[in-house]
Amino acid sequence: MTADLAMMPAHELVKLFKARKASPVEATKAALARVDAFNGQLNAFQHLDPDSAMRQARASEKRWKKGGKRLSDIDGVPITIKDMVLTKGMPTRMGSLATDADGPFTVDAPVAQRLREAGTVLLGKTTSPEYGWKGVTDSKLFGATHNPWKIGRTSGGSSGGGTAAEAVGMGNLAIGTDGAGSVRIPCSFCGLFGLKPTQARVPLFPTSAQGTLSHIGPMTRTVRDAAMMMNVIARPDPRDPYGRPDDIEDYLKGFDKGVKGLRIAYSPHLGFVEREKIDRDVAVAVEQAVKVFKTLGAKIVEDSPDFQGMDPRKVLNAHWQSNVALLLKGFSPEKRELMDPGLVKAAEHGAQLGQEAVVTAIHQRQAISAIMNQFMAKYDLLLTPTMPMTAFAVNENAAWGGDGVDIGWTPFTLAFNLTRQPAATIPCGLDREGLPIGLQIVGGHARDALVLRAAAAYERVRPIPAPPMAHQI
Repeated sequence: MTADLAMMPAHELVKLFKARKASPVEATKAALARVDAFNGQLNAFQHLDPDSAMRQARASEKRWKKGGKRLSDIDGVPITIKDMVLTKGMPTRMGSLATDADGPFTVDAPVAQRLREAGTVLLGKTTSPEYGWKGVTDSKLFGATHNPWKIGRTSGGSSGGGTAAEAVGMGNLAIGTDGAGSVRIPCSFCGLFGLKPTQARVPLFPTSAQGTLSHIGPMTRTVRDAAMMMNVIARPDPRDPYGRPDDIEDYLKGFDKGVKGLRIAYSPHLGFVEREKIDRDVAVAVEQAVKVFKTLGAKIVEDSPDFQGMDPRKVLNAHWQSNVALLLKGFSPEKRELMDPGLVKAAEHGAQLGQEAVVTAIHQRQAISAIMNQFMAKYDLLLTPTMPMTAFAVNENAAWGGDGVDIGWTPFTLAFNLTRQPAATIPCGLDREGLPIGLQIVGGHARDALVLRAAAAYERVRPIPAPPMAHQI
């Protein structure tokens, strides 16, 4: 039973808790057993606290035994949190040797606080690259995180530790952050569902170095689990200056309504991505996934936004590099010597950008956002590939041999950090090497629940598979 509990979706796990057929203690032991079995190969954790996890599990077990006393619908579910998220009592190192190993670690970010209040069992913190600077997961501090579908391939990033862990049952739920695709890239590469919510829908604190490009959201093995998580973490917190104080949406309301009658745009290249840069296996799998939505009753229209000559890749790079330059100004030369050379190089690029280039990028971001708002006014949803490629070799900073300074290799994800829209990824097939491919589902502002509803409709006919590694226990 314990191995089954580790790979069980959270929504099924809590049903067993309620029926007294399993307990949070058993679920936590199952997750920790998988950490022992797989983390040596995957390197997904930067910090693990089994003793604290078991204490939390025993407290949850008592609540479930009392009946009706649970703290939330995910009380007792084992979960991991990305290194970038402040978590009281656990180190938040930002993947960086330049940070202080001794803390103090005395503050919970809003997400950590909500999950603690919900009674979840926090197993530990998962790996990320230094300050989340790239779309893969490796650092001088923690080393490289491998892909559970194929050791030697990247898990993606910057939330790659969480996806690698969850894919094989080292936690039933995971939290990641996303400044240019950092939830969706690793979920696409590791075969999970991931949601980048509407910006500030899930409160973010402290303010990210990437400002309003950054989002925080769930990474799960089923869509329903993500909706359950959103009902816990997407709640107002005054520490996020962009949040909505009256936001109490129920993300499970209408969850099973399907997509019949919805008007959905399909854009295989989003109007600016060169077709030759999209892997053929990716293009075919995404096109087949779009056909599934048509069979489910959606009205599919192939259409792309017209960005009027603006390239979201260049706009994002200007924001990102200038933000990184400002971040590294806060470190002494001695500290910068400890940092990832690629991060330092990106900061140098950002420091060379003139005021005109940065302000132009700000204005172009606003223009691109207005274009997408008008485009989404015609449609309920938009479908695109999540990534143009599947997982490449570990320890590379970017696809196609790039150095990571240009983040344009993830064009489909970064566009919606600029516009702040909700965007999810769901597995839609495997490439010729058996590596996962992701379909991106995008909604208009604050239509996160509709994105989840559409993903759930697809998942019902195309369930999310686990990597073969997950069955090797």
